Amino acid sequence: MRRGGSLIVAIIMAIIGAITYFSSKSTNEVTGEVQHISIAPDQEVALGLQAFPEMAQQFGGEIDQPVINNYVEQVGQRIVAGSDAAKGPYKYDFHVLADPQTVNAFALPGGQVSITVGLLRKLQNESELAGVLGHEIGHVVARHGAEQLSKQQFAQTLVGAATIASYDPNRPGATAQNAAIAAAISHLVTMRFGRQDELEADALGVRLMKEANYDTRGMHDLLVILENLDQGGRPPEFFSTHPNPENRLARVDELIAQSGGANGGDVGADRFQQNVLKYMR
Repeated sequence: MRRGGSLIVAIIMAIIGAITYFSSKSTNEVTGEVQHISIAPDQEVALGLQAFPEMAQQFGGEIDQPVINNYVEQVGQRIVAGSDAAKGPYKYDFHVLADPQTVNAFALPGGQVSITVGLLRKLQNESELAGVLGHEIGHVVARHGAEQLSKQQFAQTLVGAATIASYDPNRPGATAQNAAIAAAISHLVTMRFGRQDELEADALGVRLMKEANYDTRGMHDLLVILENLDQGGRPPEFFSTHPNPENRLARVDELIAQSGGANGGDVGADRFQQNVLKYMR
């Protein structure tokens, strides 16, 4: 009787979770994609602003270099103002974080975009920087952060339901094992969605760069840099939230070709030299 009651509770939990997730639908005004997202854009902005200080601290905080900070902000705002990203409800801020070792960039929900000194030092011109920022802006306009939050909430509900359904007072170890398996499956599903998000952000980055009149080859060159840095010892693509760079590179080259190939847009090597490399090397 107790097992039957647990199963009923688990089924009810799973049904409520599914109804909540699938009934929360909205059409993204930039991508046209129908998404299952349970939080509003103003909540995304609040979440991003709240999370940024802690995230920034993990990468050494923001650098004390006004010229570099202002320059990166200007490049990011140029992409937003000159592209469909301006249609969205978000107010973007662009940050340079002091970590010299970590080669990374990330975007929080609502428009807080960061790049580390470690990655900035690897770049050679403004179009490559536009590739980084365009990719991260792509995550924001596609609402990937909010989408992942909704997916995680749904997954956690299912994990909780599976734990309750598998509960056996005579075999508590088996219950824990089943819960661990359910959590692992949920984690793998989340990682798969993460890789899809990265590919979509690449595609949006190329699109936004072109709309802002940047040379889209900057995205190609950026991925070549990442590919050269990522040789040896990396995990298989299936177990990584980021697709292997060579796979992304092939896809980006297709997208650049489909958008008209090298568009003769702005490269900005001199500006990058004067505003970044001059202060870092």
